[in-house]
Amino acid sequence: MNLDPRLLDVVVCPACRSSLAADEAAGELVCAGCGRAYPVRDDIPVLLVDEARVPS
Repeated sequence: MNLDPRLLDVVVCPACRSSLAADEAAGELVCAGCGRAYPVRDDIPVLLVDEARVPS
């Protein structure tokens, strides 16, 4: 996963507007607020609530 660090300063969770942190091992951006995990495909974050993995 090759994301620009400046991107993480700007992008927020579309569901709750909390910050996102990169999980390199899983290839996801994880929300600090609600815990949703958004996939990153071909180095492009997919920030769609319907595509997010919801914490169990």
